[in-house]
Amino acid sequence: MSTSMRMLSLFIAVTVVFGAYYLIANLFFRTDAYIESILIFAAINIIVSLSFYLPFSAGLLSLAQAGFMGVGAYMSASITTLWKFHFTVGPLDLTFFIALLAGGILAAIVGVLTAFPALRIRGVYLLLMTLAISEIIRVFFLNFEYTGGASGLGGIPPLTTIWNVYVALVLVVLFFVRVTKSRMGRAFESMKEDQDAAEVMGVDLTRHKVVAFAIGAFLAGISGGLYAHYALYIDSTNFGVFRSIEILIFTLLGGYEIYAGPIYGGFYLTFLPEWLRIIQDWRIIIFGGLLIVMMILRPAGLISKEMMSLRYWRSTLANLWKPRVEA
Repeated sequence: MSTSMRMLSLFIAVTVVFGAYYLIANLFFRTDAYIESILIFAAINIIVSLSFYLPFSAGLLSLAQAGFMGVGAYMSASITTLWKFHFTVGPLDLTFFIALLAGGILAAIVGVLTAFPALRIRGVYLLLMTLAISEIIRVFFLNFEYTGGASGLGGIPPLTTIWNVYVALVLVVLFFVRVTKSRMGRAFESMKEDQDAAEVMGVDLTRHKVVAFAIGAFLAGISGGLYAHYALYIDSTNFGVFRSIEILIFTLLGGYEIYAGPIYGGFYLTFLPEWLRIIQDWRIIIFGGLLIVMMILRPAGLISKEMMSLRYWRSTLANLWKPRVEA
């Protein structure tokens, strides 16, 4: 293992430890309200990044996730704010859960409708089509007066907490752990490698593409509902093209070989702009420069598939301080 890889592995391990510390400290002790806020946005970004990764793992490059996120946000916020819906079972208030579920389902329906024209489109044309759909959704909410139109939708109740957002994140991660080892996950992987070969081997491309778009859209809708009930105000600009690109960056820099990549990318790219706040006037430029450097040095992202094995980390720890032997 090269010195650069050992240093990268050490960096990733250290940042994971610090991230776990911040998360545990704020879950149980609420040590810092500002850090808690960043942790909540980080979890939302991870969920929406995973919503992009799912169709991407099947070879479908979709930039419609920001639009799906907007559908979920507006739907869930409409239920809790405009419709004043309230549902309890005994002492349990399930209003927020139902609102999130409704937002995710509506986003999934839109995802299915998106999948059908995408069935025979590949590559950059699919990317452009999904980006156009995302913009259509944004413009729809910009002009839809029932949800506030250009003025946006405010007065949303603060229902998202650090606990329910991380419970949602854990459930999503468990879903990916399960799917990766399932027949569907193997079908997605074969589609990503070669769709024609996958079809010859018996993979139903139409069904799997529709499922990938639907589940990805559902997750994006859930993240939108969580975002709306923490930001407490949403408008169409929250779900535009820049949001789509941001979701793409989370996955590409974190790593697109395995679902751990979007998790790492979403978490630490949420924190990075805040860490650079000490150099306020230059932080966006430095952030952009770091992204360029990363894409040159690690085009597959920080997290690779080999890093998910115990053998890799044993080897890394064994060789980390191993003295170099001179030739």
